[in-house]
Amino acid sequence: MVIILPLLIFFYLKNRLKLNRKKKVFKSKKVITFNKKNLTNWMNLTKKERYDLSKQESISYLDKRKILLEEIRKEYRKISKRNSEKDV
Repeated sequence: MVIILPLLIFFYLKNRLKLNRKKKVFKSKKVITFNKKNLTNWMNLTKKERYDLSKQESISYLDKRKILLEEIRKEYRKISKRNSEKDV
């Protein structure tokens, strides 16, 4: 019984610290764009943070590209319908 109590306290504290660390990571999920003006800020980031930011940017780029392609396809369909109606 004497050994179990300190072990339980140890594991409780360990899990508590892990949760706090995860909360801090999830809070900093805002997308930041970097340019020449704030290059020093980018250089101050860790390698993992830079990797995560580039990953987020690539995902957002792909989403924008998908939306743009859908708009182009819709426009093309409209134009082709108009042309087919004019021919008939």
